[in-house]
Amino acid sequence: MSRLEQLFNKKQNNILNIYCTAGFPTLNSTLNIMNLLAENGADIIEIGIPYSDPLADGETIQASSSKALNNGMTIHKLFEQLKNFRPQNSFLKDIGIVLMGYMNPVLQYGFEKFCADAANVGVDGLILPDLPEHEFETEYGAIIKKHKLNFIFLVTPETSEQRVRKLDNLSSGFLYAVSSSATTGKEKDFNTVEIYLQKLQSYNLKNPILVGFGIKDKQTFTTACKHANGAIIGTAYIKAIENSNNIEETTKNFLQSILI
Repeated sequence: MSRLEQLFNKKQNNILNIYCTAGFPTLNSTLNIMNLLAENGADIIEIGIPYSDPLADGETIQASSSKALNNGMTIHKLFEQLKNFRPQNSFLKDIGIVLMGYMNPVLQYGFEKFCADAANVGVDGLILPDLPEHEFETEYGAIIKKHKLNFIFLVTPETSEQRVRKLDNLSSGFLYAVSSSATTGKEKDFNTVEIYLQKLQSYNLKNPILVGFGIKDKQTFTTACKHANGAIIGTAYIKAIENSNNIEETTKNFLQSILI
């Protein structure tokens, strides 16, 4: 069982996944932020690999990505920073770690090398929104499986039931339910989101469901968790730390405001 599967085995509800951009706000922030998130109650940490053209991301995460690239963050640098992070950091020993990125930089790095290096440093899963299911099935899925990584597909309110079931079948770890077809950070009508999540819940899918896009505070987190196993918060956390003079205090307060 992977760490993600172990997590969902022992905790079925109110799973909190926090997204942070690698190399933001400074090149060497990543490991410190991961520690702080784990220490203050995050169940999963989703590390965004900065990219110059992040299709699914809104302005805030795009800006953090640009800053991280300007800081000198690369996939190679990220793997260097993550080397031995689990044995050296007690809070990170068993936490689920997911890398979120886009195919272009991953292919430039070398897909198999990327998967091997991710697995070697202790990453559990991958989210690559622009990896089509056909290419996953015919080429890349076998490589991901070979390196014992979970792979998480995204579904939206527009995804048909047949396609949801197909993507659920291809996914492992969890299924990422995008709350709407807008980019990250946009305001959402949560009445509509609830109806969508109830529909997904009625499918009795094999994977746990985490909801992302528009989850920003205790209210939206609680609403999302009513009909899903948990939620993903990205933009709101990036906004909280981007101008913070004390990331330790800001992170603690941010997570407490959601979990307590």
